[in-house]
Amino acid sequence: MCVTCGCSDQAEPALIDLQSGATIPLTVPHHEHDHDHGHSHSHDHGHGHSHDHGHGHDHSHGPGLLLHLEQDILARNNRLAERNRGWFAGRGVLALNLVSAPGSGKTTLLERTLRDLGSECTFQVIEGDQATTNDAQRIQATGCRVVQVNTGSGCHLEASMIARAVEQLDPPGGSVLLIENVGNLVCPALFDLGEEAKVVIVSVTEGEDKPIKYPHMFRASSLLVLNKIDLLPYVPFDVDRFLEYARQVNPHLTVVQVSALRGEGLEQWYGWLRARLPGRTPARISEG
Repeated sequence: MCVTCGCSDQAEPALIDLQSGATIPLTVPHHEHDHDHGHSHSHDHGHGHSHDHGHGHDHSHGPGLLLHLEQDILARNNRLAERNRGWFAGRGVLALNLVSAPGSGKTTLLERTLRDLGSECTFQVIEGDQATTNDAQRIQATGCRVVQVNTGSGCHLEASMIARAVEQLDPPGGSVLLIENVGNLVCPALFDLGEEAKVVIVSVTEGEDKPIKYPHMFRASSLLVLNKIDLLPYVPFDVDRFLEYARQVNPHLTVVQVSALRGEGLEQWYGWLRARLPGRTPARISEG
């Protein structure tokens, strides 16, 4: 499924609708590639493999072929992402892609946001995890419509998965779609889902060097949420150094500092979000 990181071609992702109880298999997108010497493969990763072999073929899968495959996969994903983006724009749906390493507090931030802002607009959520519906159940408990995408051994969501999830959700015009990606700071940076913006969430328990260790994710993001600031007295985390690293990687990155658990700083996050609600004019917020 992902040549970039090597996660399994046999991932067998599935969409789970908690409201209806339906589980819908998601076929991983089909791709083809040609080898030198007249050797052609056709792979359908959703239902095994089919191979068309010519004569005089070469079975070597070297770096050049892997690069070609990666480019093909990303190009196809980007085409589907543009379709998603057009669909969102046509219906006035604000789609945000929430990305982070595991344990940053994405789900807690989502729960708090849905409860605090649920009366201001309609929210819907796509939850991405390799397995379980644990986080989706937490979101459902807020009263929000949610579907779960389980990626199996896959490490990220893809545009095709979002298209199928959106078909199931059918978000109304003027609503907000929050996509909680699989916990991973590598591949989700590469896979456009059709979102308006990526929001990267980092907790103070992770170390202040995250931006320079995972620069692609921080360059791809529009907003950085520094979470769990209530733990600053108890962990060796240098906020100033963290912010310096973040702006070294992305000078245009907006930063807010919050405690999703205790509510500190959340008005800055809410201000950023409100400014992008359908029909609103974006306004600059002060950074914490």
